[in-house]
Amino acid sequence: MVVAAPSGELEEAVRLGHAFAAGENRARTLQARPGNIATPSHLAGEARRIADEAGLEAEVLGPAELKAEGMEALLAVSRGSDEEPRLIVLRHRGAEPGEAPLVLVGKGLTFDAGGISIKPAKGMEKMKYDMSGGAAVMGAMWAVGRLGLPVNVVGLVPSSENLLSGSATKPGDVIGSRAGKSIEVINTDAEGRLILADALDYAARWSPAAIVDCATLTGAVVVALGHHRSAVLGSDEELIAELRDAGDAAAQPCWPLPMGPEYRKQLKSGVADLRNVGGRPAGTITAACFLSEFTGGTPWAHLDIAGTAYGSTKKPYLRNGPFGRPCRLLLEWVRARASS
Repeated sequence: MVVAAPSGELEEAVRLGHAFAAGENRARTLQARPGNIATPSHLAGEARRIADEAGLEAEVLGPAELKAEGMEALLAVSRGSDEEPRLIVLRHRGAEPGEAPLVLVGKGLTFDAGGISIKPAKGMEKMKYDMSGGAAVMGAMWAVGRLGLPVNVVGLVPSSENLLSGSATKPGDVIGSRAGKSIEVINTDAEGRLILADALDYAARWSPAAIVDCATLTGAVVVALGHHRSAVLGSDEELIAELRDAGDAAAQPCWPLPMGPEYRKQLKSGVADLRNVGGRPAGTITAACFLSEFTGGTPWAHLDIAGTAYGSTKKPYLRNGPFGRPCRLLLEWVRARASS
């Protein structure tokens, strides 16, 4: 015997299911666009459209505003491209004005050739997917707004291209950051952590309750976890546990990797506060250690989605290409926080 759910519960289930699916499909649509279309300015325009549709506030910082904010790391990554960088800010005000927000940060690198440390030509066309974290945050923010979740949420997407030219940042250069820390650039293909560093420091202006960032950050995570689970690392074990639960509930699972001062030693530089890479050993972990330097003590977690954001699949509800991860995970986490 099948017992029908009360109409109110059924309607709410349909509303939630639609928001989760539509938010993720928005992320996948953005991911699928080629790099000559989905530029930083294009993402900024899409963010304004998302804000209009979902009742969010949108702000976009261009080169002049980024310079005024001291975002030297983001600007350094963009130097090799004719496309201007952007920092996209989406805000959902679902709770009292004084309530500390949750902040979602997504890497929006719209094409990554590796800069002067150029990538191999084979497979480089897939680097249009290097903005997958930013797309997931934008999709999740659309759904948060449409659902009207009773929580304050900020979505940040630092966006740039990483190309090579006579003005591009070079290996061995020392650059600044919004946090005031100097960075020795060992490898210009480790650019995602640079644009995220400035965005993470910018997030501190809201004194957030927690920060979660997501990025196609390291090839090392594919070696560690393959294409089934994203890696999660961070400064707060409760937050990591929340994200694991949200990932399991949303069918976008993640798996924790350790962090510790022993890994931070690999980032030691002789000419700056830290290097942007720590060598081949534990590459996913040292990348997270780098990001942790810019979180200001806020409870923070990082999702490395390099192995899960796109690829080939036999699942009947997905096509080969963009998967939209971790959009559903982020949305489920925000929803759980809003109801707690």
